[in-house]
Amino acid sequence: MAAMETIRVLSLALILTSFAAIELRNLRMALWAYMLQALLLVAIIFVFATFHPALFIWGVTALLTKFAIISWLLAQSIHQGEPQEYPPLIELLPSVFIIGLLALATYRLTHTYTTFLAPTKLATQEPFRTNIAVSLTVFLIGLYGILTRRDAIKVVIGLCLMENGAHLSLVSLAPGVRETVLIGIVTDVVIAVWILLYLINEIRKQFGSTDSFKLSELRW
Repeated sequence: MAAMETIRVLSLALILTSFAAIELRNLRMALWAYMLQALLLVAIIFVFATFHPALFIWGVTALLTKFAIISWLLAQSIHQGEPQEYPPLIELLPSVFIIGLLALATYRLTHTYTTFLAPTKLATQEPFRTNIAVSLTVFLIGLYGILTRRDAIKVVIGLCLMENGAHLSLVSLAPGVRETVLIGIVTDVVIAVWILLYLINEIRKQFGSTDSFKLSELRW
């Protein structure tokens, strides 16, 4: 019972770190928020692993990829440029309202249509049902960040949040299924993040910034 409550608390904390990673204007602080979220997700997987030991492999992999490798790649890219994010399309207060609506909508959706969204009976129970709501919220916050941020590095952070949300939904929907571990490991986005950050660094060298709005100049 204590383990289930721990999972629920850790899961809800993912929403706060997602909000911080998107809304903090200082890219280094946003990176710290992402790193904390990565550790929270790893902790959730390890708690699940106390019931399903095969998940320990996934937990170790997530620790190495999400917390270590991806964080290092982001830190290197941030270090090469200005630490301050380019102004986003939506200011803080409207953004808080929008993210709050996203969280409320996903909670209502998952708690109203539980049977439809959950493939197993276990997924209809707590804390799994709340975890599904959180995973959708984290995924949508990441997508929201991609759509509303001008800074290319923030766009990459948004992609990482989307992937973290997908991983939380996977481990919450089917923690005991053997294929869950394999899918969780192979769906990481390390290569995609490396390629994107490489392109961002090249764009920075060409235009002197990571403002995605300047990409239109590539036509010339």
